[in-house]
Amino acid sequence: MKTSRIKKAAFGVAFITLTSLGAMAQIDAPATEERKTKFSVEVDPSTFALRGYGLHLRVQPKNSDHFLFGAGTYALDFPKVLVNLNELNRDAGWYTRLKQGYGLFTEYHFSEVNRKWYVGTQVALQQYQIQKDYYDGESKFSNILVMGLGGYTLQPFDFDLYFKFWGGIGYTKQIAGDNFIGNATYDVSPILLFGALHLGYTF
Repeated sequence: MKTSRIKKAAFGVAFITLTSLGAMAQIDAPATEERKTKFSVEVDPSTFALRGYGLHLRVQPKNSDHFLFGAGTYALDFPKVLVNLNELNRDAGWYTRLKQGYGLFTEYHFSEVNRKWYVGTQVALQQYQIQKDYYDGESKFSNILVMGLGGYTLQPFDFDLYFKFWGGIGYTKQIAGDNFIGNATYDVSPILLFGALHLGYTF
């Protein structure tokens, strides 16, 4: 019951934030310029190489030059370099999979949407699966993530294909499940560093 309340509260905050920013976006551009809402689809190629996937939808409200809102779902096996960022798990035989993640995103592009520099936020619910050398079985746990991010979007062609480079720092908190196997504990750091390259197209 407590976990359910935490999940509802986290997504409630995200919904209020996105709704408020959406209202701001409606007045982002002069009212005399009537334009249509645009949609973009993004994928994260690296996740497919790591036995996962990363699929995202972004929406640019009409009359907005700078705001994007979106949602995404993703999964991947954590490479050893990511596991080793936490010194308490470093070279300890842990295998970590981000089994499923669902995220809500807000982006503000300083020049125009999907061009050049931008900043943003992510609020996500994520489920992890862990295994360990010399231990039988596996464990699963879930956490919430709140992340600030920034990056650069490059459109090198005359059509609406773009490359989005980004990195961020976030706060995570375990809300359900077990982060241990037997007497071995997988440390869940409250601070997460992450970055990626998205390939996107605007319709």
